[in-house]
Amino acid sequence: MEPSYSAPFGTDRMGTDLFMSVIWGARSTLLMALSTVSFCLLIGVPIGLIAGYYRNWFCDALMRLSDIAMAIPEIMVAIAIAQALGPSASSVIFALSVTYWPFWARLVYAETRSMRNEVFIESAQALGASPWRIMALHILPGLVPSIIVRTSVGIGATILSTVTLSCLGLGPPPPTPEWGRTISESREYLPEAWWYPLAPGLAVFFTVLAFYLFGDGVRRILSPRSFRRGTT
Repeated sequence: MEPSYSAPFGTDRMGTDLFMSVIWGARSTLLMALSTVSFCLLIGVPIGLIAGYYRNWFCDALMRLSDIAMAIPEIMVAIAIAQALGPSASSVIFALSVTYWPFWARLVYAETRSMRNEVFIESAQALGASPWRIMALHILPGLVPSIIVRTSVGIGATILSTVTLSCLGLGPPPPTPEWGRTISESREYLPEAWWYPLAPGLAVFFTVLAFYLFGDGVRRILSPRSFRRGTT
């Protein structure tokens, strides 16, 4: 049914209000995206931190592994993994976590390598602080702003990937509401039912835009230049 006063975004093929369907679908879409990013943080941050602090063949091998993973189109690898595991939310989370963790690892690795030779790190080493203490109490806190920015942007990108996998039928199966599957179902009724993909499409657009703007705002606030301007 077309948009009306009772259903501002119209109804789907089952007569369900698309606005309410999108509201409920946000739960599964955001849960998959946030879970994926959480696993990427748990994997990528420790790997980047350890590889950036220590200098040995094992750390170099970890970074070369991340380079190889980033050289391959991550969405193609995620599709292959999710297809092998079968359609489900856990398959999407696992597939995206396996392919996205190198982005966090490379960021933390580069930041750690640049901080490793700072005076305060050398002072902590001279005082006998253990490497784990230095990484946890001296290096990691300085990486928090960069990690926050990368995470906010990563959530937006992960939402797009989650919706893409669901559009291909690899996400949660019915009757679980999900933005990607709603968009996929609408293709059968286009162009007559033009309103069908509108609600989930707008939800994806504004949600991703919000996370990108949040990340950009955090970057501007935490930028060293902003602190210098505030003190002059």
